[in-house]
Amino acid sequence: MEHAVIQVKNLAASYQKNTVLHDVDFLVQPGTLTGIVGPNGAGKSTLIKTMLELHPKLKGDVHFFGEPFKKAKKKIGYVPQRGSVDWDFPTDALDVVTMGLYGKVGWFKWPTKKDKEKAYAALEKMGMADYAKRQISQLSGGQQQRVFLARALVQEADLYFMDEPLAGVDAATERAIMTTLKELKSKGKTVLVVHHDLQTVPNYFDHVLFLNRTVIKHGLTHEIFTPELIEKTYGGNMQWMGANQHVVHSAK
Repeated sequence: MEHAVIQVKNLAASYQKNTVLHDVDFLVQPGTLTGIVGPNGAGKSTLIKTMLELHPKLKGDVHFFGEPFKKAKKKIGYVPQRGSVDWDFPTDALDVVTMGLYGKVGWFKWPTKKDKEKAYAALEKMGMADYAKRQISQLSGGQQQRVFLARALVQEADLYFMDEPLAGVDAATERAIMTTLKELKSKGKTVLVVHHDLQTVPNYFDHVLFLNRTVIKHGLTHEIFTPELIEKTYGGNMQWMGANQHVVHSAK
């Protein structure tokens, strides 16, 4: 489909000799906010990394805006898992956000005053302006995540990938992040989020992609977020039951 923001066909990837993803096919339309859900080990992070050429693929095709990643990468923003980042790196919050502009200003050009102002405005939007000169190692997990999101915002991308942005953050940060993601969607941006809390899926995402090494189902949340598809995706891994169950039933 030529108007799709993302088109994935027959994608497969492995770690060492273990196939983690196989026969992955899906399309993502513009202006959608999609939650990627599935059990631990389902390949959710690997899917994002493989699509963004951060992990090698075994086979398959991925197109963004009808183009391969290398041609489209300036339109794409990425927030990796917080645990994958070296937070002891000696830099402050403002510099981390300014790094998000390097694709535009170039790696060997010094950021201008205007670049710094743009980075500061992104921090301000995430409620982190008072921490602009604070070392990132001195920030709490939620504050670090807000800085990371500000770094993605400053890129002014058309498509955003976020790998567990809500993991381990406080309730206020979770609200701030989701408000920002919904604002991006309202501006016609496309956002894909690896997400672990099934209870919040119906309120947070208009589309959901069920993944367990392959795509179990992808579509509108209010149509496919059902107990049957959750059970099919999670199989014997029934951690979602109990407190989540009434939410899942009410989402039909």
